[in-house]
Amino acid sequence: MNNRFFNLYSHHFARVAVASPVCKVADPAFNALQTIELAKQAAQQGSVLVAFPELGLSAYSCDDLFHQRALLDGCERALASVVEASRALPVAMVVGLPLRVNHMLFNCAAVVANGQVLGVVPKSYLPNYGEFYESRQFAPADCAAVDRIELFGADVPFGPNLLFEVENLPFFRFHVEICEDVWVPVPPSSFGAMAGATVLVNLSASNVVVGKSGYRHQLVSQQSARCMAAYLYTSAGRGESSTDMAWDGQALIYENGTLLAESERFRDDSHIIFADVDLERLSQERMHATTYAMNARRHAQELAKFRVLRFALALPVDRTLPLARAVERFPYVPADRSRRDERCTEVYNIQVQALVQRLSAIGVNKVVIGISGGLDSTHALLVCAKAFDRLGLPRADILAYTMPGFATSERTLRQARELMRVVGCSAHEIDIRPSCIQMLKDLGHPYAEGKQEYDVTFENVQAGERTSHLFRLANHHNAIVIGTGDLSELALGWCTFGVGDQMAHYNVNASVPKTLISHLVRWVAETHQLGEGGSEVLINVLETEISPELVPGNTDDGRPAQITENVIGPYELQDFTLYYTLRYGFRPSKVAFLEYSAWKNRDEGAWPDDIKASRNEYDLAQIKRYMKIFLWRFFKTSQFKRSTVPNGPKVGNGGSLSPRGDWRAPSDSEATVWLADLDNIPG
Repeated sequence: MNNRFFNLYSHHFARVAVASPVCKVADPAFNALQTIELAKQAAQQGSVLVAFPELGLSAYSCDDLFHQRALLDGCERALASVVEASRALPVAMVVGLPLRVNHMLFNCAAVVANGQVLGVVPKSYLPNYGEFYESRQFAPADCAAVDRIELFGADVPFGPNLLFEVENLPFFRFHVEICEDVWVPVPPSSFGAMAGATVLVNLSASNVVVGKSGYRHQLVSQQSARCMAAYLYTSAGRGESSTDMAWDGQALIYENGTLLAESERFRDDSHIIFADVDLERLSQERMHATTYAMNARRHAQELAKFRVLRFALALPVDRTLPLARAVERFPYVPADRSRRDERCTEVYNIQVQALVQRLSAIGVNKVVIGISGGLDSTHALLVCAKAFDRLGLPRADILAYTMPGFATSERTLRQARELMRVVGCSAHEIDIRPSCIQMLKDLGHPYAEGKQEYDVTFENVQAGERTSHLFRLANHHNAIVIGTGDLSELALGWCTFGVGDQMAHYNVNASVPKTLISHLVRWVAETHQLGEGGSEVLINVLETEISPELVPGNTDDGRPAQITENVIGPYELQDFTLYYTLRYGFRPSKVAFLEYSAWKNRDEGAWPDDIKASRNEYDLAQIKRYMKIFLWRFFKTSQFKRSTVPNGPKVGNGGSLSPRGDWRAPSDSEATVWLADLDNIPG
């Protein structure tokens, strides 16, 4: 087995750690031992970086003891022991201590790796209010007249403008600030991020008072999101003096506004948390958001002051190191029930509001929509119904048509009739078979002569006849045609050019993927927006296998002859691939690693009962097979269909495929580089 594929570092992740050791006030030797022990744990877990609390080698609450030479000498000896221990540990450590420089005392963070101090960062902003009086003991960073200091016989960079880069780990560059630095309006880490740091580290002591924990979350979350970076925050815990303050040892790791890990507060022992940071994702976010570069350009003079210190670490790349990070199987659909309901409410209202605006703007008060009894047209009809309610228009002005063809099943026809009834729209039924037979006769198709020739022409004649009827009906009734195609179908090209799943006057489902549509319909059913009878109809639709129903069935069990997912792969996998391909531009091997991580050995109890097919398992061979279908169809064969899609609202940050919005691509590109990367995956 190729262990490298199953190693998170091969896919531009980095495991980072935040530690909160038990300390003793003014006992540097004890504190150094605690620091080294936690650093060993970080290295054993495959971490590349571990951060410790502010002034951790001395303890933060030493007060005027900081001006005692015995303590300061002891802190330097403690740092020397940490440096020596680092020779055998393939992890960078950021430790806090007081350091004397040119007759001044600085509150510092020392970055240690490979048996040396790589650099020392002094604190920029010293709080001197409330319970804090750091200016009594320390000097701020801008008081330093030097940018290098002598430490343990070595010349060491010194200053707040240092960036540390692991040269054998792409995208990994980190910046260090200390406690109050992130509480000011423009933190030093903002400049560090614009100078290229993807990981921001904060060494805090941070005593605890009521409400402070929540504010730390807000502060760290917002700074990580604004800087499009990972943010590691550590604070002091058990052992700090309780003379006037208390300590909770809260440790946080955020990535671009999302919480990855948090420690248990008020623990009595030393503890450490880990998280796997997606460095490539952060890089892609910054590249995509061009205003990030604009903002950096406006601070070019400040950014030019930064110094990049490069070093290598012995990364654990030759062993299996699985991703220790939650990867949701449904990136468009939150697994948490309350978040999912909130998402459905918002998406539904975005779609409704967009349709309300379109109808109001063009002065049309009727719509025409085709109803198949399947998932997409069901949801589109629900959006129409809510929009008409908002406009104060009768639902009878929704002109709904079900148009059975050669392969329409009794089940979907019954569901279409029941759905139109419970919605209260104008229900119509048109048998398209006579007009299809006429078209097939005109084409000289074998089916018109009694032969069972079910080719693409046979299928598309039916799809085309339905669409032709809808557009002419719209002309006849001064209405617009509402499209029913979804984002997943557009991505895979699973739609016939110029027909209802690709063309309409307005498509409310244009940027909604199949997995999300199913949950939108389920949400409407569970909230009984159509009454009890309507909920039953919607559940029946959800339990119907997805099929275009264009080829007559010959199966004994009544199943359709065409089952869409048997041809193009499971939508749950293809939507996963679509999200990470469209949103982040990840290469196929990384997407496959994420899919494997999401589906392999996942505890079934982690998924609610109402998530359909969430308990499916896919091995790596299946993931590769279905992804190959996606890559070929998405990059090679289907763009021309997406280049001509009708208007429709973008609903989520997962992106859309509108050529006027998120996705502009040539219709004649190749899929070679994506398929080649896929072929490098083992298995």
